[in-house]
Amino acid sequence: MDILSIILIVAGLALFETVSSIDNAIINAQVLSTMKEWARRWFLLWGLILGVFLVRGLLPFVIVWAVNPSLGPVETITATFSNDPHVVEAIESSAPILLIGGGTFLIFLFFHWLFMEPKRFGLRGEGFFMRQGIWFYAVVSILLTLIVWLSLKENPFMALGAVVGSTAFFITHGFKQNAEEAEKNMLTSNKSDLSKIFYLEVIDATFSIDGVLGAFAFTLSIPLILLGNGLGAIVVRQVTVSNIDRIKKYVYLKNGAMYSILFLGLIMVFEAFGTPIPPWVSPIITFSVIGYFFLKSKNELA
Repeated sequence: MDILSIILIVAGLALFETVSSIDNAIINAQVLSTMKEWARRWFLLWGLILGVFLVRGLLPFVIVWAVNPSLGPVETITATFSNDPHVVEAIESSAPILLIGGGTFLIFLFFHWLFMEPKRFGLRGEGFFMRQGIWFYAVVSILLTLIVWLSLKENPFMALGAVVGSTAFFITHGFKQNAEEAEKNMLTSNKSDLSKIFYLEVIDATFSIDGVLGAFAFTLSIPLILLGNGLGAIVVRQVTVSNIDRIKKYVYLKNGAMYSILFLGLIMVFEAFGTPIPPWVSPIITFSVIGYFFLKSKNELA
């Protein structure tokens, strides 16, 4: 991989992690505004370390280990930095399982946003889908059936990966729904700062799953994922501290993040079925989609 491809992939990962974490940054800023100064400093320092190095640092290794259980947890960490051709071959042979699971998760995430979540309509037709919210579960069920049916023809473990991806979506979706209710209680009740810090750490871990799974659409290289997602997480923390009100004004950034998630999910599914996709495609699509909705938001501010 040449240096230009590496820069493009890392920049794309950082942008995707930043934009896909906007909701997380907003929740963080709102809860932090109710906390004492010492608690805010603690979360922004140690919370950053936990969020970047523990959650976003360990989760990619856990995912690779899950699809390569024969390597073991320690071997998984060393394997991702190894040039041993046997290790590389083992990881690449398991890639379709990882990709189909992550792709299914991201596609479900997009359709839930499209059908169910309140939004500022950025494209024609979004209002129509929003009015058909009752069809969300039918659509994703049919999609899952189709993906599993096609996967069984390729590799039964790919079918399992797709089911695991859908399961992960519904589990994290439940956490996020509870987070919305918990946030209201946090803002109106006299919860201790310690409980608020714990709440923010749990929410940060839940939201990080989207970015980590989407990262595998950019590359299977764990070091690059760690670098790109780490940079994105640092930007999100900075936004949380200083520019959250300004970011809120860019009303279509969430649209850009969700359409990026759709494209990345489709790329992962196609790659899982053996379609060769150049490594520059995911970063270029991410820059283009998010750039379009950023300009759309900026024009509305003008």
